[in-house]
Order: sequence, then structure tokens, then C-alpha cells
Amino acid sequence: MKNNEMRKKMADTIRFLAADMVQKANSGHPGAPMGLADIAVVLSEHLNHNPKNPAWLNRDRLVFSGGHATGLIYSLYYLWGYGLELEDLKEFRQLDSKTPGHPEYGHTAGIEITTGPLGQGVANAVGFSMASKFVGAQVNSDTADLIDHNVYCLCGDGDLEEGLSYEACSIAGHNKLDNLILIYDSNRITIEGTTDLSISENITERFEAQGWDVLECDGHDYDDIDATLTTAKANTRPTLIIANTIIAKGAGKLEGSHHAHGAPLGEEVIAEGKKAVGFDPEKKFFVDDDVLARFRCAVEEGDLLEREWIHRQKTVPLMEQNEALKALENPDFSRIEWPEFDKADATRNTNGKILNVIARAVPSFLGGSADLSPSNKTYLNDMGVYPKGRNIYFGIREHAMASIANAMALYGPLKPFTSTFFVFSDYLKPATRIAALAGIQQFFVWTHDSIGVGEDGPTHQPIEHLSQFRALPNFYVWRPADGAENVEAWKTALQMSKSPSAFVCSRQSLAVLPKAVKGEASRGGYLLASDVNAVITLMASGSEVELALKTKEALNEKGVPANVVSVPCYDLFIEQEQSYIDEIIIPDTKKVAIEAARGLEWYRFADEVIGMDTFGASAPAGQLFEKFGFTVDAILERIK
Repeated sequence: MKNNEMRKKMADTIRFLAADMVQKANSGHPGAPMGLADIAVVLSEHLNHNPKNPAWLNRDRLVFSGGHATGLIYSLYYLWGYGLELEDLKEFRQLDSKTPGHPEYGHTAGIEITTGPLGQGVANAVGFSMASKFVGAQVNSDTADLIDHNVYCLCGDGDLEEGLSYEACSIAGHNKLDNLILIYDSNRITIEGTTDLSISENITERFEAQGWDVLECDGHDYDDIDATLTTAKANTRPTLIIANTIIAKGAGKLEGSHHAHGAPLGEEVIAEGKKAVGFDPEKKFFVDDDVLARFRCAVEEGDLLEREWIHRQKTVPLMEQNEALKALENPDFSRIEWPEFDKADATRNTNGKILNVIARAVPSFLGGSADLSPSNKTYLNDMGVYPKGRNIYFGIREHAMASIANAMALYGPLKPFTSTFFVFSDYLKPATRIAALAGIQQFFVWTHDSIGVGEDGPTHQPIEHLSQFRALPNFYVWRPADGAENVEAWKTALQMSKSPSAFVCSRQSLAVLPKAVKGEASRGGYLLASDVNAVITLMASGSEVELALKTKEALNEKGVPANVVSVPCYDLFIEQEQSYIDEIIIPDTKKVAIEAARGLEWYRFADEVIGMDTFGASAPAGQLFEKFGFTVDAILERIK
């Protein structure tokens, strides 16, 4: 059988595996997998990966930004030999299957990162490429490269319409990420109809303006696809391949129709399509032996590639670089010389000092801000600038920044942080959700944490944000009340390898707290000050802890004994056993939570929450705290 004839048989196999999966599940998206099948077959010939070891560091990364194209994704991972079986394809979108509706990192072998929300995968691919360039700068030599793989991303019209992709591709062009290849499935179809309904821009000129090379090919011509991929791999800038395709290719009367995007094709259409390409219409989930054998070549070829790479590590030009790689892959947190803080300071300042001591001890620790490092205090002193150094200039691109760092964290040896003002976490919320869902250890630094921002006014004063992120599963929000709590927050977060953490820090100075009476900050909450006969428990986080201590003193003067509980990480505190919580928050006391934010989650413990019921205002911070009732006198009145 001629090469292109075999390629067509392989592509048709993918098409009807995907169609059968969606039909059996009565749910899913057959159009994109069928349209992309020809590209997938040729890409298989270019892709360097090892199904025996999906975690091989120097593998090519393949990101499916259109996560709805799971019929294609799971077909490929079955055909390549990543451990999926035909039975798994038959369980597509079913409870507890290995083949959920959108690809999930850690759930199915070979999936590089969780995608689904459109545009995320484009930014993730940029992140994988940026990670490879940083690691390569640390471990490649003048005469030999240890990191030299490519990053491929399949995307569609929806991905490029999302603003996230523009942010991410701008960063990619600026950094000249020459190993990044974005394959645009240009089928000109969206859910509502043709793309003419909503988009008319010149995609080629858009990407060229962002510093990309742009190629175009017929997405169903195997030789054209092959030649275009070969050219892209040799380019010296990131490359966009505009692949002109037909959605639901091979689906008969539904070929090219938006009705094939997100619904089963129907048994009749599938049977006619199979018959048209010479497949038995009665056979479902069928893969011919010769097709499986061709796809499974990836197993032995990939294993050979990795063994050659391991041998390369042992050669003289790369022996020293291999030691640098081991240092990246095996961080020693015991080397961190944690600072001590003995005077009042803003937690954004103490946090900045902590970032620097971590960076000095941990070579894989890097990051940056959305053009706010002087305000966030996140610059790593004497650490240089990306790609050779560890300060990344993300620009004013919050969403792309967080999505890029998600991929950098999953690349392998890196521990990235990102930063912005807390109120602007709104711009990167989708990426935080993916980080929590996928168990990605990214560190989010968010400063200017409350109405204490002051004169910038309500547009810059986060009110609902603490509650929002505390509601997010597997996401740990730290709001330290002083430098010591800040240190404990980082010590704990560094050990949480399957969870993202956020450090919400103050602009204003906060007093140094007394030592704990009972419990530890590392458990999320602890008893900071106590009276044996306490009848009231005051609970707070961040800047309001100091206010709670002053309120306790005022209560004592009135003969009312009170306890103060500091809760730097509400999310971690509620995970503690009930016996610990009862030791910290004495059950038979009246409980009052104080927080310069919405604070509704505190009702889990509190009888009364003194929080924000409105947005803030523009004025100096002290005036705002007085206006909104965050003074000792105002709290005493509420308690009374």
C-alpha cells in the first residue's frame, strides 16, 4: 500500500473511532476530530515522544487547546500505545472512565495539561515552550543540547477568538520561541454557524504583527502537511500553521456543517461514511492490524529516542550540564535560609524577602509579575532576566501569565510564581481554577489585599475575592498577618506539590505578632491570645489580626475576657480534625470574625461577621477603615 493510501486508512480509522465514541456516549464533538484526523496522522510521523515513559523530559509536547476534540485525543493515545484500550474508548464520557469529556492531566496517561476552556491550551503551549527555553539555557552547552524538543498545539477558531490567546501569542513572539508550532484548524465553523458571523480579521497579519512566521496548508493533503511541518521545525520564530480543513470530514451530508460540531452524527451517517471509505459499516470501534502496527511504531521509536537522550547526558560536553539538570529536578528546601522579622512591615515586603531567599536556594524557582514587580515586591535580586535568568517580564497580561505558569509548573523541574494586585486576580481566575483542578503547584502572589489599598478607590480594592478563592477546592489562600506567618505560609506551600497556593499580602505595615498560645500557622489557624475564662473568640486574617488583638485589650478593660484566633489559611484550617478546631476556637464562646472583605465563609464558625457589605471608596486607608467600621470602637459596638 502506498504511503498516502496508508495515511488515509489511518486517518479514516481515527475519524470513525471518534464518531463511534460520540455516538455510543450520545454526547460529544465529532466534527473537530474528523477534520483533524489527516493532520494527526502526519504529525505522528514528526512527534518525538515515548509512550513507555510519558514523563520523559525531552519529549515533544502536544497540547490540545480545543479540549472538546477528545475523540481525536483518546483515539491517538490508544493507537500510540499509552495504555488506553478500546474498552476505554467505548466508555467515553462515562462515570469513572479514563476518557472524560475534556482531557484531564493526571487522569489519562499522555495528557500534558488539562484543557477545555478555549484559549487555555494556546497559553499552555507558550508556557511549555518558555519552560524549555529556560531549562535549555541552564543545561545546554555550546557544543551539545540536552533540551531540544518542540512544542505543538492544535487549536481552532474559538481558541483564537479568546483574548487569552492574543496575550499568550504576543509573549511568544516577543520571546522568539522558535520551537513552538501552533496548528490552527481553520474549518471556519463555530457552534452558531460559520465564522463569518463573528470574525473577519486577517489571522495571518495578526500573527505576523506579533512576531510569528505564518504558513498555510491544505489540512487534508498529506504531502502538503508534511512539508509545512518540516518548514515550521526549521523556523527561527514561533510558527502558526493555518491548516484549511473541513469539519466532520467523511461524515457525508454533515461534512462541513456546524451541526456536526457538538452532537452525535447518527448511526445512518456513520454507516454511510464508513462504507464510502471501504470500512465495514457493521463494525464499530474497529482498528485494522496494519493500522495499529503503524501507529504503535511510536512505542519502540520513542523508547529508542529516550535511550539515546540518556546516553547523550553522559557525554563529555553535557556532563556538567546534567548536574545542573539534577539540581533543577531535585530542589533542596533545607538550604533555604528563612528570614526573621522583628519590626512592623507590609507583608508584600516580607514576602519579597522570602521570595529572594527561596530563589537563592532553589534554582528551579522563577517567576514575575504583570508589570507590577516594584509594587508586588517580586523582583529576584541578582537573578537575571528570562530566558537565562529567573525574572520573567510577563507584561500586562494577567490571564496569559497564569496559564503560562501552569504549563511551566507541569513541564518538569520548575516551580514558578506569578504576581499582580489582588483585585486583578479577576483577570486570571480561569487559570487558577485549572491549577486547582489539575493539581498544579503554581504560587500566586497577590498584593494590595483590601480597602487598605486606599486612594486608588473601589476599582482597586478587592472585596469579594477572598471568599471567591476560598470557595475553590484544592486551592490554598494564605493571608499572613506578619512576616513570621508569611514564612510559615511558604514553608507549608512548598511541600504541597499537588496544590496551588496564593499569598495575599498587604500594602500597609502590620505589627509583629506575639507567639502562638496553641496550634501552628502551618495548620491554617491557631490561638494567638487567650483568657482562661474567655466568653468571646475574635477571629481574623491578615491586617485585621492586629485589630482583633487591640479589641481584645479593650474588652479586657471592660472585664470581658476574650480569645484571638489568627487564621492565615482558612482553606487549610477547615481541613483540620474537629478536635484541633475546637482547641483553637473554643466552642462555648461567642465567635466574631473580622475581615475587611465580604467574609461570608466565616459563618461556618462565627456568630457574627464584621465584614464589607459594599464596595470601598477612594481615601487614605486609615479613613476607610474608620468609615467601614474597622476600628476598636466600632467593633466593640457590634459586639455589644
